[in-house]
Amino acid sequence: MCVYSEKPLDVLAQIAAQIDHAFEQSPVMPATVGSQPGPHTLRGEETNFYAQAEEQVFTLTLLGQTVHLTATPVAYTWNYGDGTVWGPTVSAGFPLPDDRIGEHTKTSHVYTASGKYSIVVTTHFNGRYSVNDGPTLPIPNQGHTVSAPLGLTVWRAITRNYADDCIVNPAGAGC
Repeated sequence: MCVYSEKPLDVLAQIAAQIDHAFEQSPVMPATVGSQPGPHTLRGEETNFYAQAEEQVFTLTLLGQTVHLTATPVAYTWNYGDGTVWGPTVSAGFPLPDDRIGEHTKTSHVYTASGKYSIVVTTHFNGRYSVNDGPTLPIPNQGHTVSAPLGLTVWRAITRNYADDCIVNPAGAGC
């Protein structure tokens, strides 16, 4: 004997159909962006950039069911503010020790013109979810969050060597 007057709703299928939208609406925090050196650097020199993003977990109610969402950072797209875009790449970069600042890294960039730039990173997140503490399932599409811009001023430096002795010739070049 059937207990239901009609076929029960397949809530899991309905949640699966809505999970991409729920993932997009989750308040996933973007990566924070840093630079070395910064907030000033020199034209023609390596500037190291790095992003710091965390795995994030959210609990929400969808169709009366408890859904746990996990967002894991998996890739980054770097916009260096001068027309150069790199990525998506798995390279988040990393802060260098002080004695290594100026070295080339996977995420470093060399600016060819002085000026003010805004560096922005888009972090790409893979998601997974579980309903009522059931099995964990992947979310089909990635989520993308854009970081707050990191301001950077690129300066030019001019080096000149002088041979005049300023005591002997106070009007000499460089005196």
